[in-house]
Amino acid sequence: MCVLLLSFGQHPRYRIVAGANRDEFYDRPTSPAAFWGDEPEVLAGRDLRQGGTWLGVTRRGRFAALTNFRDPQSNRPGRSSRGHLVSGFLLGDEQPDAYLVKVAEHAHDYNGFSVMVSHRDALCYYSNRENEVRSLPPGVYALSNHLLDTPWPKVTRGKRAFAELLSEADDLDPEALLALLSDRTAANDAELPGTGIDLEGERLLSSLFVSGGVYGTRSSTVLLIGRRGEVTFVERTFGRDADGFTTVAHTFRMSPDDCG
Repeated sequence: MCVLLLSFGQHPRYRIVAGANRDEFYDRPTSPAAFWGDEPEVLAGRDLRQGGTWLGVTRRGRFAALTNFRDPQSNRPGRSSRGHLVSGFLLGDEQPDAYLVKVAEHAHDYNGFSVMVSHRDALCYYSNRENEVRSLPPGVYALSNHLLDTPWPKVTRGKRAFAELLSEADDLDPEALLALLSDRTAANDAELPGTGIDLEGERLLSSLFVSGGVYGTRSSTVLLIGRRGEVTFVERTFGRDADGFTTVAHTFRMSPDDCG
């Protein structure tokens, strides 16, 4: 995933509001969001090459999301799949901070990543490029392919629009969040970060929604976790023709014990 906008404890109705775009090569096989046949508690898309995922939630309200850290010079082949860091939390029962402490013990097994995990009233963050488990207070956060809230143009623009949307509505329309995630505005060259790729690549990746020849935004996801246990998960999936898409939506209710 290449951008995650997340509100934690800031909306009167929803404990968590998340909007995310997953950018990936178009030829990487992926299944759309669904409850997994082999793990029916988990609702997420699935990377069919490695079996993990980039964002998901469970019927108990456990939530996790991952972005890669963009630094091609430091990537090494043969490292463990980062998508299993998300599924590992979703399938477990550890508290968010305890889970990330264990992740940190094996952080060198992975190329660069940042991961956010939550259950009940806890939200925690860890990046193996920062190497610190952080318990996050209520707030609005944005994460792309660097550290949390690094002010890349897409992060700054997306976070500002996301916060405005949250402040304007007592209820939230997933379509409004999906529209925000569809923004293809590229940054000015002077604003672009230097992450070890060429200028054309930086330009391509500077918009919230990425559309390239072989690589782009494969899915946009909206997740709402209500304070009374209601969960809404909407995923819009794109191919090479970004103007064509399919949408799946799932709703369910957690047990009262899991609402936090």
